[in-house]
Amino acid sequence: MHVINTFFEVREIQQTLAQTPAILHGLTAHASADALAFREAPGTWNALEVLYHVTDGELTDWMPRVRVILSPSGDRRFTPFDREGGFARYRGWSAAAVLAEFARLREENLAELADLQLTPEQLRLEGVHPEFGPVTLLQLLATWVTHDLAHVAQIARVLVRRAGRDVGPWAAYFSLLRGRT
Repeated sequence: MHVINTFFEVREIQQTLAQTPAILHGLTAHASADALAFREAPGTWNALEVLYHVTDGELTDWMPRVRVILSPSGDRRFTPFDREGGFARYRGWSAAAVLAEFARLREENLAELADLQLTPEQLRLEGVHPEFGPVTLLQLLATWVTHDLAHVAQIARVLVRRAGRDVGPWAAYFSLLRGRT
């Protein structure tokens, strides 16, 4: 069983989430339009689409679900998250604009999260995910961090694979390029 140490657990979550805007900016702000549009394979997301996705999550996923769990009303059901909703919402936005929007929304969300001063009891409260059923607030917050880190890794992988097209025999040194043409 996972023992909850509220102060350190939530503080670590907040600190990790606070780093994501700068990391994404560092990975993508100076990337060319071609690099941002590069797809590893048909049907995969490019770096710009990942930015659209994470920015949309700041509006429609994480804090709205936190509010549902903490709401005094009895309905704890989450609204389904449209994973590609940000594609339409931010279509036509430059990387710089969507990065700035992401940073702004993340700052607002982290301020709201800090103001909640979550307790161990609150972290055990549950919401109802449309696919998984009951999930705790701690699980939601851990998923938020995991989601950020996974998409940072995804963007880095896509950019590695684009740049790696031209490394020649050095591809043997990069696990992300093995088996790629």
